[in-house]
Amino acid sequence: MARSQFKQLQTYMRPFYGDLALGTIALFLVNALGTYIPWLIKDAVDKLSKVFTMDQVMHFVWLILGLASIMWVIRMASRMWLFGVGRQVEYLLKQQVFEHLLKLPSSYFSKHPTGEIISIVTSDIENIRRMLGFATLSLINTVFAYAMTLPAMLAIDVKLSILSLSVYPLMFAIVKFFSGQLRDQQFKVQEELSEISSLLQEDLNGMALIKTYAQEENERVAFNLLNQRLLDANLILAKTRNFLFPLLGGIASISFLTLLWFGGEMLADPTSKFKVGDLLSLIIYVERLIFPTALLGFTFTVYQRGQVSIDRVQGILDIPPAIVDPLDAIEIDIEQVKGRIEARNLSFTYAGATEPTLDRVNFAIASGETVAIIGAVGSGKSTLANALLRLIDIAPNQLFIDGVDITALKVHDLRSIITYVPQDSFLFSTTMRNNIRYGQPQAADSEVEYFAEQARIQSEILNFPRQYDTLVGERGITLSGGQRQRTALARALLVDSPVLLLDDALSSVDNQTATGILANLPKHKTVIFISHQLSAAANADRIILMDRGKVVQIGTHQELLKESSLYGKLWNQHKLEEVLR
Repeated sequence: MARSQFKQLQTYMRPFYGDLALGTIALFLVNALGTYIPWLIKDAVDKLSKVFTMDQVMHFVWLILGLASIMWVIRMASRMWLFGVGRQVEYLLKQQVFEHLLKLPSSYFSKHPTGEIISIVTSDIENIRRMLGFATLSLINTVFAYAMTLPAMLAIDVKLSILSLSVYPLMFAIVKFFSGQLRDQQFKVQEELSEISSLLQEDLNGMALIKTYAQEENERVAFNLLNQRLLDANLILAKTRNFLFPLLGGIASISFLTLLWFGGEMLADPTSKFKVGDLLSLIIYVERLIFPTALLGFTFTVYQRGQVSIDRVQGILDIPPAIVDPLDAIEIDIEQVKGRIEARNLSFTYAGATEPTLDRVNFAIASGETVAIIGAVGSGKSTLANALLRLIDIAPNQLFIDGVDITALKVHDLRSIITYVPQDSFLFSTTMRNNIRYGQPQAADSEVEYFAEQARIQSEILNFPRQYDTLVGERGITLSGGQRQRTALARALLVDSPVLLLDDALSSVDNQTATGILANLPKHKTVIFISHQLSAAANADRIILMDRGKVVQIGTHQELLKESSLYGKLWNQHKLEEVLR
């Protein structure tokens, strides 16, 4: 195992060294008893061959039965401790990976298929659990079995013991030879499993689109191709394992046959001091070593699988969060926030881009003001929204809330100040009621209904068969685009933060309804409304017009119309489109 992976294993197991130590001690006792019992059988056979009485027989029977029972109890305890370590590591790793995923930027999830991430969080962490549970127990048990059994065998007869174990170096060489193949084949299986998981999730989410475009056959072929690749990878791995493990077992059995052959000859020799009890104990000792030795192949496979999984899990955990709290982060009392927002020469360029997406943007939004931000696609509106929420990492001293640099605030506090409603409103697969009160899970039903009315969605909810207890389906699939957006808006209003940021959040709502919603938003909130809907934007207190990353005009609707400007052209085009509808 690579040194870095070994260190990572130590990190995983450090909190559970106590259980690991108890399990190890229990395995030591199990193997000590397992070594002593065959020796006891040897003495019993030798004594009974001289003087045979039922009392002596029963004495040894009860003694061996008692020791075997104690050994069974201790073995169960060792399995509970060592398997428990694997289970606890599995729990902590899943929690750690999930919490780390919550800190990663949205760009990570756009670059990595959801199926791949789910596969890592489930199957890969499960592989690590097996590695730390079963494989660790098996390896410790094998070490103790050899360390205790070999001296006992050599004490009985050195030559016969060496002959019976002479095939074991061959077995280890075969395991080493197949190690690279097993690791590569296991990695291929996990890659193909991730691919098929990603396709399955995409198709389930897009089932309506597949049916609409009559692409069932194409998707069937695509799934069949990935499924065949997964089958081929599994068959290749299975062939290797099915060849290796029986081969190891067969080679291990040769030692048993060798023992019978040469041990039988020694018993037949009247000059030999070798006794029946000696042969019987050696047979038991060799049999004790056959199972852990043959199991080494499977143990090694589990370790190989765990190695691959450690790399995949660490691949997520090693990605640093894009946005972290500064060491001297300012704590702010959210209830005291007024919601005044100011940009001072705000600039931002995406990695790999040659032109800035935001180019020296300046504006000031007063507390309680409703400001519409408009502009063509690519003008920087959504990037500005991401900058306000610190979904992108901007330089200090460019954006301020109540005069405080947002990069100096705790990220959690900043996002508690600003409630964000994006265009693609995500709903959970639960009831309308639970979706609306997601930000305030303890909110009363009356609050849920009030803000649903504010978002102009209540009347439609009441027409549903189960009203607020209606299940919306995965990602809100049972609702229209406008219904999803208004449900998301009701959810944002219920949180009651000082700043409400709407990033084209009413694009699927008609202009009249959108205008009515904006007109009735709470007056104490600072509202930033990013939109292409000029009719709704015209009713804002002020309008900020952006073009190619710059602020080109700021003013009220009437002020901007008086200027011979880009806004006037956009407004005239908007009115013409309304006439043509």
